[in-house]
Amino acid sequence: MRHLRPDFHEMAPEAPAKLVVACARCATANRVPADRLADDPKCGKCGASLLDGKPAVLDEQKFESFVGRSELPVVVDFWAEWCGPCRAMAPAFERAAAELKASARFAKVNADAAPGLSARFGIRSIPTLMVFRAGKELARISGAMDARSIVRWVAAHAGPPSA
Repeated sequence: MRHLRPDFHEMAPEAPAKLVVACARCATANRVPADRLADDPKCGKCGASLLDGKPAVLDEQKFESFVGRSELPVVVDFWAEWCGPCRAMAPAFERAAAELKASARFAKVNADAAPGLSARFGIRSIPTLMVFRAGKELARISGAMDARSIVRWVAAHAGPPSA
């Protein structure tokens, strides 16, 4: 017997894929259409730019809400103020964040100010970069890198979009 009503999937046009992006300012999870990531989306709660191309500064309280809720890859730089290579890499990390702003989030964690995170992730040397997606570690590397190397490393390890 033939159904008189067409299948729901035949009736509804396919909705664009949406990714959850956590706001660095207020930690609100925002759903952003994947095809609009380059359009400077704003947080629905506080109005802050979600993908401004600047590394977010995370402490132990903000880490979970920012890293754990984002479906975009999150590149975290574990660093310390006294670390010469960390300070030398900081401008390169910021350039990479600006270049990849529509495809990855960037964040910095001061390892001295967040000893719980340093212990949890076994940070033994700094700078250490880690890539996360939805709170899961995908890759890590230690040592200072230039912006081009950071971009290549992120591209190689961030994995396909989860949309």
